[in-house]
Amino acid sequence: MEYAYHVFLLLGGIGLFLFGINFMGAGLERAAGDNLRVILQKLTTKSGNAVVVGALMTAIIQSSGATMVMVIGFVNAQLMGLVQALYVMLGAAIGTTITSQIIAFNIQPFAPLILFAGYILYKFVRNRTCRQVGEIILGFGLLFLGIYLMGEAIDMMELGGVILAFLNRFSNPLLSFLFGVIFTLVIQSCSASVGILQVLVAGAGASFGLASVVYMVLGMNVGAVAPVVLSSFSANRAARRATLAEVLSKLASAVIFIAIILAAPKFISLIESTSPDPSRQIANLHLIFNVISAVVLFPLVKPLAKISEKIMPDEPDAEYYAPKLIYINENAKLTTASLALAQVRKEVVRFGKLCVENFERAIGCFFKMNEEEWAKVFTMEDTINFLNHEINVYLVKVSSLEVTERESDEINSIITVATDLERIADHAENIAEYAQLLRDKKAHLSQDALDDLKVMTDEAVRMIKLCIKIFETEDIAFLEEANSIEDHIDDLQDILTDHHIERLRANICDPRGGVLYTDLVSELERCSDHAMNIAESVFGKDAPIETLSDVGSQAKG
Repeated sequence: MEYAYHVFLLLGGIGLFLFGINFMGAGLERAAGDNLRVILQKLTTKSGNAVVVGALMTAIIQSSGATMVMVIGFVNAQLMGLVQALYVMLGAAIGTTITSQIIAFNIQPFAPLILFAGYILYKFVRNRTCRQVGEIILGFGLLFLGIYLMGEAIDMMELGGVILAFLNRFSNPLLSFLFGVIFTLVIQSCSASVGILQVLVAGAGASFGLASVVYMVLGMNVGAVAPVVLSSFSANRAARRATLAEVLSKLASAVIFIAIILAAPKFISLIESTSPDPSRQIANLHLIFNVISAVVLFPLVKPLAKISEKIMPDEPDAEYYAPKLIYINENAKLTTASLALAQVRKEVVRFGKLCVENFERAIGCFFKMNEEEWAKVFTMEDTINFLNHEINVYLVKVSSLEVTERESDEINSIITVATDLERIADHAENIAEYAQLLRDKKAHLSQDALDDLKVMTDEAVRMIKLCIKIFETEDIAFLEEANSIEDHIDDLQDILTDHHIERLRANICDPRGGVLYTDLVSELERCSDHAMNIAESVFGKDAPIETLSDVGSQAKG
């Protein structure tokens, strides 16, 4: 019974350790999240800066997996290029080593005090920043409490010899390497797998030799790509290409380091001489491996990117028009609203461009009576409906995070924009149906009527494209032009209706097409109104009240 208790103590310690790492990392991400997108986009344009930012960011949030998944998300949303992303991930591998360095410090006895301080801040302080700091401290305390429990269980069961025997069973370099990869794939965290190994070898005592785990540590570093690989399954081709390049770079790092070990057998002894503490030796090995890898791979990033592009070439058209999200990665863990909203905006811009393209196609159907184009309109409508639904579902998930007032306003604004775009797409479908009705009724419109419609359809297309551009750029300078076009379309509705009545009285137009003509004019005017809603919703977040009231009065006038 006592032995079973010790086993449970060991398992409980491992569980607390893993939970502590995840809890602390989540708190750090939330605390830094509002600034992460800006930092990644603005400070990683140069290769050297990208490596440093990747290292610092991972050191801050304590998770290379989270950093890499975040970067893949940016590539997925086309906010970051492939080469830029690879440099950031090089730095992330260095940044993740700080966790093992912290674990090597013997501060487990202070874990209860750390837990108490973190809980007080997290539970009883209302200030948001203090609560986030408390969450980080609480996770930190849980991490070291887990280490303490694991160490106690190892001592009570006298597992030092068992651990050494276990490590010796993996003395074969290939077997040891594969164990490290698989263990990290299961744990889903390189920091956690290396940390558990540190605790185990600390229990083995002075008889431990670093050479027995060096290949295992290399395997754990390669296994660190597991979260990235999983998150890329539902991502677009650019994100999958970045994942492939990262896997190649990890494998290349391991091969390079193995070559160094084989060429200089005393290299491991040199690392052992950096500290008598087995846990610190592993931490130093982990750090040195990733620093050497970054130095060696730094000039090879662009060739690796080209290799991945050749293995996985672009297929932009097929993916762009498919009923799937290509900028939003649904499998990626949602941590901060600001990062998620950056991807959503990209997806909505794509959604808008598909809507306006289908709108133009529907208008073409009306003027050219092309049956093949009709089918394309209705097929694309299915994709548009799918995207509208999925974007709204994702925004509901984002709104469940801790969001600022500005982020909440942005979520509401994007929902409004998506709704108006979907309605424009519905009008496009109606226009295609009008074309079918004209054909079925064998009705016709006069050339004057078609010429008038051409003027209004051109203005409607211009209006929709401009308002999508306003949403994409958030540039208020285009708002006056949008108001002017919207007013013109309102005037055209009255003018075209008057012209149509005159033609009917003069028996110039076929009465069978008369109702469809006026319905089409009405559809075009409504599309213009929805487009104007898109433009106005963008500036609802930042524009002064006076500006918004001016915009509203102009739109009504």
